[in-house]
Amino acid sequence: MAKEGPQTIESKEKEKIDIKDIENVRLSKKITINNYLEFEKNRDKEKIAKFLKERFTERYISPIKNSKQKSGFAIMALSCLMIEALESFRKGWETTDKKSRKAFRSFFEYASDNNLKLGIFHKIADDFYRGVRCGLLHQAETTNGWRIMRKGVLFDESSKTINANKFLEGIEEYLDFYCQELKKSDWNDKIWKNLRNKMKAIIRNCKRGDK
Repeated sequence: MAKEGPQTIESKEKEKIDIKDIENVRLSKKITINNYLEFEKNRDKEKIAKFLKERFTERYISPIKNSKQKSGFAIMALSCLMIEALESFRKGWETTDKKSRKAFRSFFEYASDNNLKLGIFHKIADDFYRGVRCGLLHQAETTNGWRIMRKGVLFDESSKTINANKFLEGIEEYLDFYCQELKKSDWNDKIWKNLRNKMKAIIRNCKRGDK
């Protein structure tokens, strides 16, 4: 299988998607496929960045914050979903299939490179991936000695304990930073080409299959 590089992504930008019957499907509470494509046509970076932030916030962050019954495990499970989704936007991946470990490595590396809170996990990304991400999403528990609490410092290395509330704050910081980078970048920069490629995949996924 050929590796997905800049040329592949650029060629996919030219792909036309038939949106018949799905133009009114909502990608967020306020934005439909038709709305998004209009933003893209107008190269409206501000509106697209705002839409992206709203999509993640209303689907993942707000439900956690507004819940009366808090669960550190639920917070971390949703955070892991967000990490893979955010990286698929940033990298231009249609899916994270067979790329999940790579997604966590690049997520924490990007956080570290930009002095974001979650960069603290950069050097232990693989251990986090196995013990937290895979443990929670496959077994509904952490493995390899990882602990989840909702108090204390973000990460206590000696006990491998994560403060889920502070981790969520780190996710929000990362999302804000990424959206600001989008606003500051040129429309033809890689960061935008990758986002548009991911959005094509999302829109394509809204169409019903043959079976």
